[in-house]
Amino acid sequence: MLSRIADSLFWIGRYVERADGTARIVDVLRLQLLEDPAADEQTACTMVLRGIMGYEEVGEVDYTGTSRMLVFDANNPNAVSGSWHQARENARRARETVSTEMWEAINTTYHRWNAFTPGRATQHHLGWVRERAALLDGLTDTTMSHDDAWDFLVLGRALERADMTARLVATGASDFGPGWGSVLASCGAQQAMLRTMRGVVTDRTAAAFLTLDRRFPRSVIAALKEAEDRLINLSPDKDRVGFSDEARRILGQIRTSLEFSNPATVLHDLPERMQLVQDAVMAASDAIGTRYFMSAPVQEWTGEIV
Repeated sequence: MLSRIADSLFWIGRYVERADGTARIVDVLRLQLLEDPAADEQTACTMVLRGIMGYEEVGEVDYTGTSRMLVFDANNPNAVSGSWHQARENARRARETVSTEMWEAINTTYHRWNAFTPGRATQHHLGWVRERAALLDGLTDTTMSHDDAWDFLVLGRALERADMTARLVATGASDFGPGWGSVLASCGAQQAMLRTMRGVVTDRTAAAFLTLDRRFPRSVIAALKEAEDRLINLSPDKDRVGFSDEARRILGQIRTSLEFSNPATVLHDLPERMQLVQDAVMAASDAIGTRYFMSAPVQEWTGEIV
C-alpha cells in the first residue's frame, strides 16, 4: 500500500474518533453546568480548555465560547468542525480505497454539519456528532475488507479513543470535574457499567471500568490492546529479542503498566496515569508516522557528466 494512502486511512480513523471524543468532552461540560447550577462556569470551561484539551491561553471564557472553540471552529483540527473537514479531505485522498458507502457517509456528514448554525452547542449538535461517528465506525467494519487498509484506519481510531477516554477519566478524577455518572454517560458506558457491576456503581468502580475493563471497547485498556493488535497484523513480530516496532513497544509498555499494576495503585494517582497514556499515544503516533508514512525523497535525474 502507498504510504500516502495508509497515512490518509490512519487519519480518517483518528479524526472521526476525535470528532466523537471532543463532542463527548463538551457534553460532559454541558451536563455538569446543567445538573449543578452552583458550578462556576468560568472554572469549568477553563478546566476543559486548559486542563483537558491543552490550550495555554484561555482568558475569560464561558460555555458559548468553549462551544465556538471546540465544536464550531472549522480552522481548528481538534474541534468537531475541523475534524469533519480533515476526515473528508483524507477520505478524498484515499477515495479508491475506502468503500463508496463510507465516502458518501463522510461527505454527507461534512455538508450537513456545515448547515448547522454555529453558536452554543446543544444536545442536538453533540448527539448528532456521536450518531454520525457510530455510523461511520459501523460502515468501516462492515463495508471494508479487513486487510491492511482496515488495519490502518482502525489503528488510528483505537489510538484516538485511548487518548479521549483517558482525557474523560482524568476529568472525572479532577476536583472540579463532573460526577462519574456524567463521565460514564459521555462514554456510552452507563448501561454496560450497571450490567457488569449489577447495579452497584461507585466512583471507584466507575473509574476502574473506564480504565481497566478488558471487555468494554471504550476503556483505555481495550483501546490500547486494539491498537497493539492492529500493529501486529501490519507487521507480525519476528524478532527474537525486543521489538523492532517502536510504536508497539510504547503501547505495550503503557498497557502492561496499567493492566498488571494493582488496581488500587492505578486509581490512587489516576490523573497522572492518564497523562502518561496521552503521552504514550502521542509518541506511538509519531513512531507509526516515521515507520509507515515517511516518504523517501524523490530521486531526480541530473544528467550524465561528460
